[in-house]
Amino acid sequence: MVDVHGTVADGFEPVRDAFARNFERRGEHGAAVSVHRDGREVVNLRAGTTDPYGTEPWTEGTAQVVRSVTKGVAAAVPMLLHQRGLLDLDAPVGTYWPEFKAAGKERVLVRHLLAHRAGVPVLDTPLTPAEAIDGESGARAVAAQPPAWEPGAEHGYHAQTFSWLLAELVHRVTGRSIGRWVAEEIAGPLGLDLWIGLPADRQHRAGRISRVETPEDPAGRGLRARPKRSVSVAYRDPDSLTRRAFGAIDPLPDENDPAYRAAELPASSGVATARALSRFYAALIGPVPGADRPLFAPATLTVARTEESAGPDRVLVVNTRFGPGHMLHGPACPLLAAGSFGHPGRGGSLAFGDPEAGVGFGYVTNGLQQSVTADPRAQALIRALRDCLAERAA
Repeated sequence: MVDVHGTVADGFEPVRDAFARNFERRGEHGAAVSVHRDGREVVNLRAGTTDPYGTEPWTEGTAQVVRSVTKGVAAAVPMLLHQRGLLDLDAPVGTYWPEFKAAGKERVLVRHLLAHRAGVPVLDTPLTPAEAIDGESGARAVAAQPPAWEPGAEHGYHAQTFSWLLAELVHRVTGRSIGRWVAEEIAGPLGLDLWIGLPADRQHRAGRISRVETPEDPAGRGLRARPKRSVSVAYRDPDSLTRRAFGAIDPLPDENDPAYRAAELPASSGVATARALSRFYAALIGPVPGADRPLFAPATLTVARTEESAGPDRVLVVNTRFGPGHMLHGPACPLLAAGSFGHPGRGGSLAFGDPEAGVGFGYVTNGLQQSVTADPRAQALIRALRDCLAERAA
């Protein structure tokens, strides 16, 4: 039986039980989960090892590469720029980034870019790992890339290209890199162990991630969904938008490489603790200790949760819902409730906020399983949290 460390407030014990069962039944190796409720941390748990196949224990300070959970953190940046009057969501991207108007992308709006409607989820010539992180090649490549569909007409997950699209837009608007902006405007003021671009003196904090086998549910239900045409099936087709979108960097980089962790890729390379992610979303929606007002003004919170894309996703081949940057609650990405917004990371990690419940949630794992948007470990924690909240409301 795994030793679970940390604390839970009275009434949230079922979350601890669900967390422990993830190790016993769902192949968890090392993970942490944190929940804030009305600005106060009510769950702070960790267990396992920093390397899925190692022995060093996961500590309270262990941080983890969180893959596309990074997108949810990064999506707060354009929302805050919009809130400050520095970014118009209805302006063409070319207003801020003239080179982007090439190859038929003149009518791509900022809100299209954020909601995966820009039409450039793939690159005709994928970038090498070195090019992907050099801070220049990605922006040039997406600026020159012809769209795969009429911009704004459809949506498809920009799995990798979201990095260079958003990073360059933020740089053009602010003169700062997106990692620096997050550090100076969000993580630093809030005291978050959260980075888009992990500094050299923090590299020792990062756990190692690895793919691990997905077990079967002991109750007889397969933990992996098996739709007729799943993203995993599409991924095996080298000509599909799915394979090409995830393969915009070829070969895929080593996510345990310190150079990758140091890269400012807002689609994928963020490093964070569960507590930092939970506090981040708590701070978006309400006051937290050390910050007497939420980061998002009421109008901004409304915009962040306004549906911009819904229905068949050209890349993920399931129905997805996006606001301007964040994923929204739905069948492909079940969160706490209808008003939740956040982002999963392929392989397991998840973070989101729910204003109606006053909840910020963060879950990070180093054992990557074959999930894209609805990892069974994260879903077990959400179900337990939902039950706790319902019991307290009864």
